[in-house]
Amino acid sequence: MFAFDLLAKEGEARAGKLVTPHGVIETPAFVAVGTQATVKAVSMEDLRKIGNQVIITNAYHLHLQPGEDLIESMGGLHRFMGWEGPLMTDSGGFQIFSLGAGKEHGVGKIAPIFPEERDRGGHFSSKRGKPLVRVDEEGVEFISHLDGSPHRFTPERVIEIERKLGADIILVLDECTSPLHDYHYTRAAMERTHRWAVRALAKFQRTSDNSQALLGIVQGGAYRDLRQQSAAFIAEQGFDGHAIGGSLGKSKEEMHLVLEWTIPLLPQDKPRHLLGIGEIGDIFEVVKRGIDLFDCAAPTRMARTGTLFAKKAERFRIHILNAQFKDDPRPIDEGCNCYTCCNYSRAYLRHLFVAKELSGIRLATIHNLYFVESLMRRIRAAITERRLAALTKEWLCPI
Repeated sequence: MFAFDLLAKEGEARAGKLVTPHGVIETPAFVAVGTQATVKAVSMEDLRKIGNQVIITNAYHLHLQPGEDLIESMGGLHRFMGWEGPLMTDSGGFQIFSLGAGKEHGVGKIAPIFPEERDRGGHFSSKRGKPLVRVDEEGVEFISHLDGSPHRFTPERVIEIERKLGADIILVLDECTSPLHDYHYTRAAMERTHRWAVRALAKFQRTSDNSQALLGIVQGGAYRDLRQQSAAFIAEQGFDGHAIGGSLGKSKEEMHLVLEWTIPLLPQDKPRHLLGIGEIGDIFEVVKRGIDLFDCAAPTRMARTGTLFAKKAERFRIHILNAQFKDDPRPIDEGCNCYTCCNYSRAYLRHLFVAKELSGIRLATIHNLYFVESLMRRIRAAITERRLAALTKEWLCPI
């Protein structure tokens, strides 16, 4: 029920198709983030019209609320959320990291919306606090951020949860590390992630009914030898595909190096997913290095603050609350064919945000998601026609 076929290549960039029980994903593909069985501010019908191919939800969040047993009793995640296309579930490793080392170090992996939100190392700075997680060889114990109740995840338990949720593609439990973790701890966490991966795969294979695919996760921080060790180990285990997670360094340059160290050691005939990256400039960089799937909450998160994608704008974004848009009759992005740009002006969008009308968030989210999906269609076509380099130059190095 699963197959991955490469259709074209330009350099290391790949165009292909990933066949799942709920439909085909044309790759490279952006995976919309629907953490709690919804993509914030939009409906499943909105997503279908936008052209989103696949959504990733989160086992950690859905376990806490409403619970995997309830979702299973409602016919599984697809029926519960009204989405007929392919679904993924992340294991919750990053969320557990956020409650543990992320909270302790005051850092997060996902890039902030505005540069001023970064610390000197280029990472998002958040409030430090006492960790709510304890990691041991068997798994993790953590305190619910919702009600303070205690919970325990093991590699096997997470597979059980993801089985009940019923997504097409699921991920193993891993231990993410912080950019502030030293080499010694990063290596220990990577080795623990490897042992967990073996246990998760064994559990998955014992209960397999061929309705789901399991991805192993490469860790190792921004250390070359660790990334290469992890990629080689995970590649040997027989997973259906591979994800690259954890800290990708303290800069874009370090992220690119991590990918260049890792990707050559992963099988050519299996899909590669990059966790948590999706800014416009990053998309070209990760695709040209051979990434097939990537997820990021940035397009929807930015939309909720009035930060909207536009091709000719600085860093591909405008902030609609700026006074210059008060009487601007143009669409958000001239040339965009999304529902929002075809029907509403910048002035109207700004009015909605100033008036704190919820419809403004929905219209902004529709635009940002459509913008990314439209770009991905162009990228796939460019790889097939061997003109990705030209398209990259058009977007990243305009005259």
